[in-house]
Amino acid sequence: MIDESFPAMAVDPRTLGWLARALNHEMGAVQQYLAQSVLARLWGDVELAAHLRAEAMEELEHAELLIERQILLGVAPCGGQLPVVRLGHNAQELFAHDQQMEVQAVQLYVNALMHAQRLRDQDSIALFQSLLAQEQEHLEHITHTKSG
Repeated sequence: MIDESFPAMAVDPRTLGWLARALNHEMGAVQQYLAQSVLARLWGDVELAAHLRAEAMEELEHAELLIERQILLGVAPCGGQLPVVRLGHNAQELFAHDQQMEVQAVQLYVNALMHAQRLRDQDSIALFQSLLAQEQEHLEHITHTKSG
């Protein structure tokens, strides 16, 4: 529940839906990258473990931005039910799962951005554009790493 002294803003309910879906995705990504980091550490691959942990922290920063936006709109953040973590037997399998997750993120932010643009919601446009650019960069990096 939001503090009653904090003024709620009028906001499109579909925008709130996009923010909730995005938060759920980002929290799921944090969980996936962190679990994969632990798995890589257990394999003895310290470099991969550190890389995946850094990815988890970056996704956590994305979640923080979404939570901030929800609070500014007067809404209590809720990430919903997180997706199942997808592990693998080697680094290539991990990257394949992560690539799928990042493709989903890019599509989510493309759709959320189009919605914000239709409403001319400049704050949401800026947030979704920023997150889209970062997720596209993640996807490009994973694609390059997977093929390299």
